[in-house]
Amino acid sequence: MSESQHKQRPILVYLHGFLSSPQSFKCQQMHAWLAEAHPEITFCAPHLSPHPGATIDLLADLLDRYLEQPAAPQIGLVGSSMGGFMATVLGERYRLPAVVVNPAVHPARFMPAYLGQTLHPYSGEDREYRLTQSDVDTMRQLEGEIAGPLNGRYWLLAQRGDETLDSREAEAFYRNQHQTIEEGGDHSFQRFERYHQAIIDFLFNQQ
Repeated sequence: MSESQHKQRPILVYLHGFLSSPQSFKCQQMHAWLAEAHPEITFCAPHLSPHPGATIDLLADLLDRYLEQPAAPQIGLVGSSMGGFMATVLGERYRLPAVVVNPAVHPARFMPAYLGQTLHPYSGEDREYRLTQSDVDTMRQLEGEIAGPLNGRYWLLAQRGDETLDSREAEAFYRNQHQTIEEGGDHSFQRFERYHQAIIDFLFNQQ
């Protein structure tokens, strides 16, 4: 059997939140844990701009390249906040399993508040962005892609103490999916590391 016929290593694609980066605490924490506990799994955390069109094009190109390989790997998605929304769009397009952590459900609603502002990543990186009405329109189009019943396989991790997003919206949106809803907590999802192994089991042991 040729090398190309062997199954590729599984890939976990981590999608960070709005104005966050791959340097975020949860992303770095999961990357370090995965390298120690599951070195057979490739960790991929692309940098996502707040421009939704550019972000979804980048992610679609990334997944297309992975899935077009002769022996396509298993791919699982983990998305936090806005990354949870993007993971859901990709989960529907590609029928991939996804774990969404305090996800944004209707991001087009809050994007107009950022129009005309110069935006900088929370991580302090030397980047700046300015959103336009076109970005809002693109986000609405992406929301339209997932407006119907979900066909993918999702696990919602949410904490009711989220000060940024209303967890009840996520509960309703993912109502027919696996859910873990905790009292207290915050938008960062406190003690996320408790779920690392369960996330791997959900993403890769059921495919």
